[in-house]
Amino acid sequence: MFEKSSSPRPVFGLIGTISRDEIRREDGPVFENLGGALYQAATLCGLGEETRLFARLADDMAAEVESLVADWDAFRGEGIQKAAGAGNRVSLLYPREGERVEILRSAVSALNPENVLIGLTGLSFLIMVVNSGYELDLGAWRRILDAAGCPVWLDIHSLTLERVLGRPRTYRAVPEWEDWALGTAYLQANRKEVACMLGTPEQEAGNEEIRAFCRRALDLGLKAVFVTLGREGALVATPEAEIMARPARDVEVMDTTGCGDVFCAAAASVLSRGASPGEAARFGTDLASRAAQVAGVRAAYELAQKIARLS
Repeated sequence: MFEKSSSPRPVFGLIGTISRDEIRREDGPVFENLGGALYQAATLCGLGEETRLFARLADDMAAEVESLVADWDAFRGEGIQKAAGAGNRVSLLYPREGERVEILRSAVSALNPENVLIGLTGLSFLIMVVNSGYELDLGAWRRILDAAGCPVWLDIHSLTLERVLGRPRTYRAVPEWEDWALGTAYLQANRKEVACMLGTPEQEAGNEEIRAFCRRALDLGLKAVFVTLGREGALVATPEAEIMARPARDVEVMDTTGCGDVFCAAAASVLSRGASPGEAARFGTDLASRAAQVAGVRAAYELAQKIARLS
């Protein structure tokens, strides 16, 4: 299942969760898509990066996922672990104003870290995206991180949401975030997630709070911190500088689901090939803004393919 012929290096590892997303808007239709870590996988594979996905895949989604990735020549699914029963199902409500509302209807069990540890051999870059908060506990993550012989990107994402099924997930403080970030090279968060790590989940971090957080993260030894800011673009902080990457164009938004994931994969792709964090943030912002004009994982893959052909 998912076996493909070899493709050029670098080789990416991607840890996350495959989900089925039900997306609702107060002023629009309801639709369903596969999502979660498939957004990063789609972007990386579309850009031509060999990508090993480490995720649990439930029986009820296996056929659809296999069909989706059938022509992704750079996709490697040897790290996919089968799970019985229902997979991750997520309801996302986008109100006209304010934060989206997320309800996790069902969740697959955590990954077996032993299988991930085996698959680390030969990786050039490892991305861990906390899609659900159920992927790994801190102890398992530390084992994987300590064994990784390559740069590691951590998207903190759903670690900032309470672990609960069947009702809206509220933001929570994450006092242990430094234990998750220590030893990584790159950390990604948005304004709300930064506030959670600063211990104020009821707020949205302002510019000064973001800068203070970035300094704390960089003091851990990270190479760069990426803070995504929606329509404003992204701020990247390194030990030497702060750089603001703004979208090159105003876009008519169709769907913002997965835009942060596209940013992550696009930025990591060029970082692995020697780009600076500022260059990576600009490329990630540009591709994410384009992704907001389309909807779904397949569209993200085709968009990344188009960009790769033009470069």
